[in-house]
Amino acid sequence: MPPSSPQLPLALRYPPDQRLETFHARDASLVAQLQAFAGGGATGEALLLVGAAGTGKSHLALAVCAGADAAGLRAGYLPLASAAGRLGDALDSLHALDLVALDGVEAAAGDRDDEVALFHFHNRMHDAGRRVLYTAQATPDALPLVLPDLRSRLSQCTRVVLERLDDEGRGEVLRLRARRRGLQIDEAAIEWLLRHVGRDLSGLTGLLDRLDRASLAAQRRITVPFLRQVLGASGPG
Repeated sequence: MPPSSPQLPLALRYPPDQRLETFHARDASLVAQLQAFAGGGATGEALLLVGAAGTGKSHLALAVCAGADAAGLRAGYLPLASAAGRLGDALDSLHALDLVALDGVEAAAGDRDDEVALFHFHNRMHDAGRRVLYTAQATPDALPLVLPDLRSRLSQCTRVVLERLDDEGRGEVLRLRARRRGLQIDEAAIEWLLRHVGRDLSGLTGLLDRLDRASLAAQRRITVPFLRQVLGASGPG
Protein backbone atom coordinates (compact mmCIF):
# COMPACT_ATOMS: atom_id res chain seq x y z
CA MET A 1 0.00 0.00 0.00
CA PRO A 2 1.29 3.52 -0.72
CA PRO A 3 2.19 5.60 2.32
CA SER A 4 -0.61 7.75 3.64
CA SER A 5 -0.48 11.49 3.13
CA PRO A 6 1.38 13.01 6.10
CA GLN A 7 -1.22 15.65 6.89
CA LEU A 8 -2.09 16.63 10.40
CA PRO A 9 -5.24 14.98 11.80
CA LEU A 10 -8.37 16.94 10.99
CA ALA A 11 -9.13 17.92 14.57
CA LEU A 12 -5.55 19.12 15.15
CA ARG A 13 -4.75 20.85 11.87
CA TYR A 14 -5.41 24.36 13.00
CA PRO A 15 -4.52 24.94 16.68
CA PRO A 16 -6.54 27.74 18.28
CA ASP A 17 -3.51 30.01 18.59
CA GLN A 18 -2.73 29.70 14.88
CA ARG A 19 -5.13 32.31 13.54
CA LEU A 20 -4.67 35.40 11.42
CA GLU A 21 -6.05 37.57 14.21
CA THR A 22 -3.34 36.29 16.58
CA PHE A 23 -0.48 37.15 14.21
CA HIS A 24 1.37 40.32 15.12
CA ALA A 25 2.48 42.01 11.90
CA ARG A 26 4.31 45.28 11.46
CA ASP A 27 2.17 45.94 8.40
CA ALA A 28 -1.54 45.50 9.09
CA SER A 29 -2.21 45.10 5.38
CA LEU A 30 -0.52 41.68 5.47
CA VAL A 31 -3.28 40.17 7.60
CA ALA A 32 -5.94 41.77 5.39
CA GLN A 33 -4.24 40.34 2.30
CA LEU A 34 -4.14 36.85 3.77
CA GLN A 35 -7.75 37.08 4.96
CA ALA A 36 -8.79 37.91 1.40
CA PHE A 37 -6.68 35.05 0.05
CA ALA A 38 -8.19 32.58 2.55
CA GLY A 39 -11.71 33.68 1.77
CA GLY A 40 -11.37 33.56 -2.00
CA GLY A 41 -10.62 37.21 -2.62
CA ALA A 42 -8.92 38.35 -5.80
CA THR A 43 -5.33 38.29 -4.51
CA GLY A 44 -4.04 35.73 -6.99
CA GLU A 45 -4.10 31.96 -7.13
CA ALA A 46 -0.63 31.40 -5.66
CA LEU A 47 1.09 33.16 -2.78
CA LEU A 48 4.65 32.69 -1.53
CA LEU A 49 5.62 33.66 2.03
CA VAL A 50 9.38 34.09 2.34
CA GLY A 51 11.22 34.49 5.63
CA ALA A 52 13.85 33.06 7.92
CA ALA A 53 13.02 30.58 10.66
CA GLY A 54 10.95 32.18 13.39
CA THR A 55 9.20 34.75 11.21
CA GLY A 56 5.78 33.09 11.48
CA LYS A 57 5.49 31.26 8.16
CA SER A 58 3.95 28.09 9.61
CA HIS A 59 1.63 30.15 11.81
CA LEU A 60 0.33 31.99 8.76
CA ALA A 61 0.04 28.84 6.62
CA LEU A 62 -2.11 27.18 9.28
CA ALA A 63 -4.05 30.39 9.87
CA VAL A 64 -4.91 30.76 6.19
CA CYS A 65 -6.22 27.18 6.14
CA ALA A 66 -8.31 27.88 9.24
CA GLY A 67 -9.68 31.01 7.56
CA ALA A 68 -10.57 29.08 4.42
CA ASP A 69 -12.37 26.44 6.51
CA ALA A 70 -14.32 29.17 8.27
CA ALA A 71 -15.33 30.53 4.86
CA GLY A 72 -16.76 27.14 3.91
CA LEU A 73 -13.89 26.15 1.63
CA ARG A 74 -11.94 22.91 1.59
CA ALA A 75 -8.40 23.52 2.78
CA GLY A 76 -5.36 21.39 3.51
CA TYR A 77 -1.94 21.93 5.10
CA LEU A 78 1.19 19.93 4.36
CA PRO A 79 4.65 20.46 5.89
CA LEU A 80 6.83 19.41 2.97
CA ALA A 81 9.62 18.09 5.19
CA SER A 82 7.27 15.33 6.35
CA ALA A 83 6.80 14.16 2.75
CA ALA A 84 10.38 14.43 1.52
CA GLY A 85 11.17 11.78 -1.08
CA ARG A 86 7.51 10.88 -1.67
CA LEU A 87 5.90 14.21 -2.31
CA GLY A 88 3.93 12.96 -5.32
CA ASP A 89 2.00 10.51 -3.12
CA ALA A 90 1.30 13.19 -0.53
CA LEU A 91 0.03 15.71 -3.07
CA ASP A 92 -2.30 13.26 -4.80
CA SER A 93 -4.87 13.63 -2.02
CA LEU A 94 -4.80 17.43 -2.04
CA HIS A 95 -5.47 18.51 -5.62
CA ALA A 96 -9.27 18.56 -5.20
CA LEU A 97 -9.13 21.06 -2.31
CA ASP A 98 -9.95 24.74 -2.77
CA LEU A 99 -6.82 25.93 -0.99
CA VAL A 100 -3.61 24.13 -0.04
CA ALA A 101 -0.76 25.44 2.11
CA LEU A 102 2.61 23.82 1.38
CA ASP A 103 5.00 24.70 4.18
CA GLY A 104 8.76 24.72 3.57
CA VAL A 105 9.55 24.54 -0.16
CA GLU A 106 13.25 24.19 0.70
CA ALA A 107 12.51 20.64 1.91
CA ALA A 108 11.74 19.61 -1.69
CA ALA A 109 14.66 21.48 -3.26
CA GLY A 110 17.30 19.23 -4.76
CA ASP A 111 15.10 16.14 -5.11
CA ARG A 112 14.13 16.06 -8.76
CA ASP A 113 11.15 13.72 -8.28
CA ASP A 114 9.73 15.90 -5.51
CA GLU A 115 10.28 19.03 -7.56
CA VAL A 116 8.54 17.50 -10.58
CA ALA A 117 5.61 16.49 -8.36
CA LEU A 118 5.39 20.03 -6.98
CA PHE A 119 5.56 21.53 -10.48
CA HIS A 120 2.71 19.36 -11.75
CA PHE A 121 0.65 20.02 -8.62
CA HIS A 122 1.09 23.77 -9.09
CA ASN A 123 -0.06 23.57 -12.72
CA ARG A 124 -3.03 21.38 -11.84
CA MET A 125 -4.20 23.75 -9.12
CA HIS A 126 -3.71 26.75 -11.38
CA ASP A 127 -5.66 25.19 -14.23
CA ALA A 128 -8.51 24.36 -11.83
CA GLY A 129 -8.64 27.91 -10.47
CA ARG A 130 -7.62 26.77 -6.99
CA ARG A 131 -5.21 28.50 -4.63
CA VAL A 132 -1.84 27.44 -3.25
CA LEU A 133 0.11 29.11 -0.48
CA TYR A 134 3.81 28.28 -0.30
CA THR A 135 6.31 29.12 2.41
CA ALA A 136 10.06 29.14 1.96
CA GLN A 137 13.13 30.32 3.82
CA ALA A 138 14.51 31.97 0.68
CA THR A 139 13.30 33.45 -2.58
CA PRO A 140 12.99 31.07 -5.56
CA ASP A 141 16.21 32.30 -7.16
CA ALA A 142 18.11 31.53 -3.94
CA LEU A 143 16.69 28.03 -3.38
CA PRO A 144 18.80 25.06 -4.60
CA LEU A 145 16.15 23.94 -7.08
CA VAL A 146 17.15 21.64 -9.94
CA LEU A 147 14.01 22.16 -12.04
CA PRO A 148 14.03 25.55 -13.83
CA ASP A 149 10.31 25.29 -14.59
CA LEU A 150 9.48 25.01 -10.89
CA ARG A 151 11.66 28.00 -10.10
CA SER A 152 9.78 29.92 -12.79
CA ARG A 153 6.36 28.97 -11.37
CA LEU A 154 7.36 29.95 -7.85
CA SER A 155 8.79 33.23 -9.10
CA GLN A 156 5.40 34.06 -10.61
CA CYS A 157 3.64 33.75 -7.24
CA THR A 158 2.59 36.84 -5.35
CA ARG A 159 5.46 37.22 -2.91
CA VAL A 160 5.32 38.39 0.69
CA VAL A 161 8.59 38.81 2.61
CA LEU A 162 8.35 38.34 6.38
CA GLU A 163 10.80 39.90 8.83
CA ARG A 164 11.75 38.85 12.33
CA LEU A 165 9.95 40.70 15.10
CA ASP A 166 11.95 42.82 17.49
CA ASP A 167 11.58 42.47 21.26
CA GLU A 168 8.60 44.80 21.29
CA GLY A 169 6.85 42.68 18.67
CA ARG A 170 7.66 39.40 20.41
CA GLY A 171 6.41 40.81 23.67
CA GLU A 172 3.15 41.83 22.02
CA VAL A 173 2.72 38.28 20.68
CA LEU A 174 3.11 36.89 24.20
CA ARG A 175 0.61 39.42 25.58
CA LEU A 176 -1.90 38.56 22.88
CA ARG A 177 -1.54 34.81 23.41
CA ALA A 178 -1.87 35.25 27.18
CA ARG A 179 -5.04 37.36 26.84
CA ARG A 180 -6.65 34.81 24.57
CA ARG A 181 -6.00 32.10 27.16
CA GLY A 182 -7.15 34.21 30.10
CA LEU A 183 -3.61 33.83 31.45
CA GLN A 184 -2.44 36.38 34.01
CA ILE A 185 1.15 37.36 33.33
CA ASP A 186 2.97 40.36 34.73
CA GLU A 187 4.66 42.79 32.35
CA ALA A 188 7.90 42.25 34.24
CA ALA A 189 7.58 38.51 33.56
CA ILE A 190 7.32 39.11 29.82
CA GLU A 191 10.43 41.27 29.91
CA TRP A 192 12.24 38.61 31.96
CA LEU A 193 11.36 35.94 29.39
CA LEU A 194 12.65 38.04 26.52
CA ARG A 195 15.94 38.68 28.35
CA HIS A 196 16.63 35.26 29.84
CA VAL A 197 14.93 32.60 27.73
CA GLY A 198 15.76 33.64 24.18
CA ARG A 199 14.28 35.46 21.27
CA ASP A 200 13.01 32.54 19.16
CA LEU A 201 9.28 33.19 18.86
CA SER A 202 8.23 29.56 18.43
CA GLY A 203 10.21 28.63 21.54
CA LEU A 204 8.67 31.47 23.53
CA THR A 205 5.12 30.60 22.55
CA GLY A 206 5.78 26.92 23.27
CA LEU A 207 7.10 27.88 26.70
CA LEU A 208 3.91 29.86 27.28
CA ASP A 209 1.98 26.58 26.97
CA ARG A 210 4.13 25.08 29.72
CA LEU A 211 3.71 28.13 31.94
CA ASP A 212 -0.04 28.09 31.39
CA ARG A 213 -0.22 24.54 32.74
CA ALA A 214 2.07 25.33 35.67
CA SER A 215 0.12 28.47 36.54
CA LEU A 216 -3.17 26.58 36.45
CA ALA A 217 -1.80 23.80 38.64
CA ALA A 218 -0.37 26.23 41.19
CA GLN A 219 -3.30 28.68 40.95
CA ARG A 220 -0.81 31.52 40.59
CA ARG A 221 -0.35 34.37 38.17
CA ILE A 222 2.90 34.38 36.21
CA THR A 223 5.42 36.63 37.94
CA VAL A 224 9.21 36.77 37.81
CA PRO A 225 9.55 34.74 41.06
CA PHE A 226 7.15 32.14 39.63
CA LEU A 227 9.22 31.97 36.42
CA ARG A 228 12.40 31.42 38.43
CA GLN A 229 10.66 28.70 40.43
CA VAL A 230 9.28 26.88 37.38
CA LEU A 231 12.29 27.27 35.11
CA GLY A 232 15.12 27.44 37.60
CA ALA A 233 15.67 23.73 38.12
CA SER A 234 15.32 22.45 34.58
CA GLY A 235 15.94 25.57 32.51
CA PRO A 236 13.67 26.88 29.79
CA GLY A 237 13.88 23.92 27.45
